[in-house]
Amino acid sequence: MSVQLNHTIVHCLDNKVSAAFLADVLGLEVGPEWGPFVPVSTANGVTLDFATVPAESITPQHYAFLISEEEFDSAFEKIRASGAEYFADPHRKHPGEINHNDGGRGVYFMDPAGHAMEIITRPYGG
Repeated sequence: MSVQLNHTIVHCLDNKVSAAFLADVLGLEVGPEWGPFVPVSTANGVTLDFATVPAESITPQHYAFLISEEEFDSAFEKIRASGAEYFADPHRKHPGEINHNDGGRGVYFMDPAGHAMEIITRPYGG
């Protein structure tokens, strides 16, 4: 068997809110709640299992999603419509901009729990 990432747990303030936010931006479905988790599955089968934890237990993480140009247009419009701040870079020095790294488009935005989310249309080094 080849090694594949199957799932990861994403700590958040409210598992339903964070799962719904990401699913909406990316055009994905929120799965049925399973124990303390609310899952969002990606096209390659990786599931992000959102778990509600106390605020002091959340360590901000970074999650990057490779999407098509058409999906980028839709997701970026949803990010802007939500009023979420977005940036062209991970250090948040270029607010209100997108990047064109590796000939594609990319943008960073924060989810409700403070995790840095990123959407890109080309993989790095591609």
